[in-house]
Amino acid sequence: MDRQSDSARGRGKDGGMGGDRDEELLRGRVYGQDHDDPHPGPRPGRTYAELVGGPLDGLLLDVTDWTGEERRAGAVLETELSRYGSGGKAVYGPRGGDPARFDWTGDTR
Repeated sequence: MDRQSDSARGRGKDGGMGGDRDEELLRGRVYGQDHDDPHPGPRPGRTYAELVGGPLDGLLLDVTDWTGEERRAGAVLETELSRYGSGGKAVYGPRGGDPARFDWTGDTR
């Protein structure tokens, strides 16, 4: 399943955002957000997962409108930074026990 998004925010262990995690995420870049966007960071009222590892490490992915099934399936995200270059995709899956993070599992075409 290919998912692209224009925003993303992770949540702490308790399901909410708190302390240092809030500040870290507010500085984050959102996958799919235009580089020229005057507000490229996460937006209030949205739910995000942090991408961990691989070519998109540190970016946030908006999962606000995703069903539980979609979140469990993970994401295949277009990126020129994959090992396949232009047209390549990075594959991310939810981290067991921490749905606020999607771990990189590899690249694909």
